[in-house]
Amino acid sequence: MTHEVDVMGVYLPFPFVAACIAGAVFFVLRKVLSRAGFYRHVWHPALADLALYILLMCATVFVSR
Repeated sequence: MTHEVDVMGVYLPFPFVAACIAGAVFFVLRKVLSRAGFYRHVWHPALADLALYILLMCATVFVSR
């Protein structure tokens, strides 16, 4: 099932739009987690960031259906 999103006359593939939305939420959530001291308790912060982004991407796709 292919979806395209019309943004001012330009058709963008839905996975690109979902990735942009997940990326915006990711950067905000990353700032909040950093200020809360979450990364002091994580073994590998980059791996935790990747897992968080993938979870947000999946949630974005799941909510859009």
